[in-house]
Amino acid sequence: MKTNVWLTLTAMLATSALAQQVTNPPATTPAPAPAPAVMTPAPATAPPATVIPKQKAAKPAPAAPLPALEEKPVSLSPGPAKITGNNVNLRGKATIFSEVVKHLNSGDSVTVIEQVIREKPKAGEPTQWAKIGIPPDVRVWVHASYIDATNKVVLPKRLNVRTGPGENYSVVGVLEQGAPVKELSTKGNWIEIESPADAYAFVAAIYLKQEGAAAAVPPVVSIAPPVTEPAPTPAVVPEPAPVVATTTEAPTPTPVPTATPAPPAVAPAPEPEPAPPPAEEPPPLRIVQHEGVVKGTWSIQAPTRFALVDPNSGKTVNYLYTSSTNLDLRRYKGLRIIVTGEEGLDERWKNTPVITIQRIQVVQ
Repeated sequence: MKTNVWLTLTAMLATSALAQQVTNPPATTPAPAPAPAVMTPAPATAPPATVIPKQKAAKPAPAAPLPALEEKPVSLSPGPAKITGNNVNLRGKATIFSEVVKHLNSGDSVTVIEQVIREKPKAGEPTQWAKIGIPPDVRVWVHASYIDATNKVVLPKRLNVRTGPGENYSVVGVLEQGAPVKELSTKGNWIEIESPADAYAFVAAIYLKQEGAAAAVPPVVSIAPPVTEPAPTPAVVPEPAPVVATTTEAPTPTPVPTATPAPPAVAPAPEPEPAPPPAEEPPPLRIVQHEGVVKGTWSIQAPTRFALVDPNSGKTVNYLYTSSTNLDLRRYKGLRIIVTGEEGLDERWKNTPVITIQRIQVVQ
């Protein structure tokens, strides 16, 4: 019986210990203290993006102006000439902006019709041009509606000849009514023909050379003043003395008394006309010789378009005047010259005398 009691007590104690073990969990190793949190600084706020204003596309820089063309004065006369450069442009007009008709080379022979001087050329353009006959191998164009399709002759009184098939091409000649044409080809309403004998084109004068012509400096030009012939003085022819015939004396007849006739009425002698007063002799001409530089006159009120300027002081010495068609003062602009001529004053410009040129020479 005691054994049962001890068994019961032992079982109760075991049960109590097991319950306590379940209720109180076994002690464990204390957990390590958590590591202190590392405070990571917040990233700095990025600065706001800079807004770059949209720029307009830059305009292309304007093309640099062409430099002024340096050209020596050239003197050309109608007649044959030679080309002095290679690949020289022959153009429809006296400007570098005209169409090219043909390329000429050194030694090519041409015929000068006249020299052309441009007053206001653009930058880079020649001032001096030569109008020459078109070479025979150059072809020109006319409008087909003005050509007789059967006889191939010109219908209107005058027909323009052009360098190409269109009215935008330069006129280089004129055909008269009835002139025959030789058709070479057609393009639309235009006919290509052989160039007429009087067709012309233009080339820069600096590429031309004439035998015996001074191409570098204008020649010395002398203009003889008009000679005023004196009025002829009538020659005084002396009247011959009256001739008295000598006769042999005859015996004097005895006079017969007759009635004395009345003397005839005598008209009064006309009064002599008063002699005209002697003509006053004109004052002698004032011929002077001055040296200076030829400049263009800027004032529209100046008596002439050119003046002789003192290169040292810049003052105008004389206004230059000529009535000769052989003297082109534009060719001497900017050159130093010696001019001889008659000097006088114009009533409207009494401060500066005008010199009528008789001789002009370039100073080397």
